[in-house]
Amino acid sequence: MKRVLVIDDATTVRMYYRQVLEAQGFAVEEAANGYEGLEKALMESFDLYIVDINMPKMDGYTLLRSIRQEPAICATPAIMISTEGQVQDANAAYAAGANLYFNKPVKPDVLALTVRMLTGEKPT
Repeated sequence: MKRVLVIDDATTVRMYYRQVLEAQGFAVEEAANGYEGLEKALMESFDLYIVDINMPKMDGYTLLRSIRQEPAICATPAIMISTEGQVQDANAAYAAGANLYFNKPVKPDVLALTVRMLTGEKPT
């Protein structure tokens, strides 16, 4: 079973991603900010990270840059999802190490398909 770490400060957003992904057969862990997300990423093995940009303590850009500097986890794919919709926000996400960038809200089918694609998981 592929494991996804959802890092977002909004409880409702984390619950939404969990519901969508668990229904597709993924195991989901959550972190409420960048520091907690980095700690979990370093302590456990994940197949994908879903990262918000605007979070307290450590933003998503800083989190992704930190992950990309860690040899053991630097190759793990990451989707950055945010309410920030400007071209420079997407460019900053890619510069920080995101594999894909989406604006909130992400439709359930798009989220599930994208997570499958990035983790190499076959459709159920």
